[in-house]
This record gives sequence, C-alpha cells and structure tokens, in this order.
Amino acid sequence: MNLQEKTIRSEKIFDGRIITVQVDEVELPNGKTSTRELVKHPGAVAVIAVTDEEKLVLVEQFRKPLEKEIVEIPAGKLEKGEDPAVCAKRELEEETGYGCKSLELLTSFYTSPGFADEIVHLYIAKGLHKIEDAAGLDEDEFVNLMEVSLEEAQELVKNQRIFDAKTMYAVQYMQLVQALEK
Repeated sequence: MNLQEKTIRSEKIFDGRIITVQVDEVELPNGKTSTRELVKHPGAVAVIAVTDEEKLVLVEQFRKPLEKEIVEIPAGKLEKGEDPAVCAKRELEEETGYGCKSLELLTSFYTSPGFADEIVHLYIAKGLHKIEDAAGLDEDEFVNLMEVSLEEAQELVKNQRIFDAKTMYAVQYMQLVQALEK
C-alpha cells in the first residue's frame, strides 16, 4: 500500500522567531481527506561535550513549556543555511565557554515526527579547552554549567533532572561506549 499523503491545501497560521505552524488538508491513501497540524523548525544541534577527565559538560536551564529547570547537553537552533558543525561549535562555546579539538557527528534524528519536522544533529566533542573571551549566551538565555561523571548523569536521569530525549540519548550513548571499552 502506498502510504503517501497528498497535500491539497496548506495554510500558515503562525510565523514566529523559531517556529512556523501550518495546517494542511491532505488526501489519505484511501482517498479520504484529513487535517494535519504541522510545526516547521529550522533544525538544531546538540553536543555531547566530554572533558579529558571523562566528565560530561551539561547546562541547567529553565524551560518555560515545562515550567521547571532541567539539565541538558548544550544545544541550539540552526540559523538559515548554517552548517550543523559550525552551529555545534558555536553553541558549545556560547553555552559552556569551551572549544574543542575534535567534533564528530554521531547521528541525526527527528524529535517529534508526528507533528514537527525538527531534526537534531548530535555531535560528540573532545579535547575541550576553555576559550578566553568566549562568545556569551543569548540575551534571553540563562544557564548553570555542570560537569558530571557518567554515574552522576545516570542519577540525574533517575531523578528526572535530565528529562529530555537528546540528553537521555547522550547518556545512553556514553553508557554504550563505556560498556564496549570493557
């Protein structure tokens, strides 16, 4: 069976600084029609930053949709046409004050494909070094910097302080790396 949905009509209902929301009328594979509410996002990067002491560099920040602080790996939105690796280095510097000697793309994944097209490019950064006069946070961004062991990160997951998919993915990735090294 062909599973494709044909767009009949599309209406943009919100055009914001970060996202666009549109409502599409689609023809389903069985010939009937339905409505799809879509969030369009420019994409993002996330960075598993690992110190020479094997600590994960994390940021704690308030997330308004959740109405609480959570602990995350450094991450940020891609600018239009921006190379994801360039964005990853920029976000690492802005959020943590670190630069890196090596940056490797691990994978890319969609965050919520049922309603959004946001893709996150996940990198691992090693050979970290503090940058003098590092680029700072955006004026509306406030974070607490943390450096934790893998075991401490696992506790943060258990205590639901790490509570987002990209950071949980990062912790699981590091667990796998550690297991394979044994």
